[in-house]
Amino acid sequence: MRATNRLKAVYVSLYLTVAGVLAALAVWHLTNAGGEVGRIHYGWLGATLANAPVVVTLLWWMLARRQPRTSAGLTPIMALAVSGLGLAAVSYQLNQPGAVDALIYAAVGLGGFLLYIKWYSVFSDRDSAALETGRTLPVFDLENADGSAISSDYFAGKTTLLMFYRGNWCPLCMAQIKEIAARYRELSERGVEIVLISPQPHTHTAKLAGRFDVPFRFLVDPGGKAGEALGIAAPGGLPLGMELFGYDQDTVMPTVIIVNAEGEILFADQTDNYRMRPEPDTFLRILDEHSES
Repeated sequence: MRATNRLKAVYVSLYLTVAGVLAALAVWHLTNAGGEVGRIHYGWLGATLANAPVVVTLLWWMLARRQPRTSAGLTPIMALAVSGLGLAAVSYQLNQPGAVDALIYAAVGLGGFLLYIKWYSVFSDRDSAALETGRTLPVFDLENADGSAISSDYFAGKTTLLMFYRGNWCPLCMAQIKEIAARYRELSERGVEIVLISPQPHTHTAKLAGRFDVPFRFLVDPGGKAGEALGIAAPGGLPLGMELFGYDQDTVMPTVIIVNAEGEILFADQTDNYRMRPEPDTFLRILDEHSES
């Protein structure tokens, strides 16, 4: 698993870099294409459509951090990328200047995006036996943001929502946490304690905790041992280059678990796509169903 995760980590950083460069070059060629006044260079327009939308979208996710989930296929971006390759092919048929280069740019953009959708985004073999509904949640050790030790059995006797997130670097994780914070009152009224857990360094967790004025419990899974015990670890899953910001290479697959006061697992979302996350309404429904039973 580590080898596959590291390959994905290298791929996603390389893909976004290449797509960004190709998009910039395509826009430059499009605005400087020769020929008759008003004539569209279909090739460079296509190369732009095949590369720019995904780069702009991912940059928006990272900067705005308002996108907690997406569709599996990112259909609008896929449609633009496919259309871009089609336009580049038309340009080649019309023998426009630079059509071959534009076709290559568009093909690379579409190919990279398909890999992102079909391979990078997907987690395989996520059916962890430790998280089967009805089982007792295993006991594991964690640390508070200040480094002090705490065991998962500390939460015995209360209904608990545990969210394992990849780290502050993950924009969808940050957006999901904001979303849960916005619904905190509804969850609190149902007697739920919310625990956020990540294998990231304590300094990053402490920084995140300072952003929220809600009584979440922010915990650290040092070395990813809890993630390993639960079968949700993602060794080597940190995108290449994020190490420069103080993160460790090992991370975790996004997972939400709800346990009752007896430690029985009521719900465990083991998404097989990091961009697809459960909504707070799902948590509220699960809690209400069990409170009525």
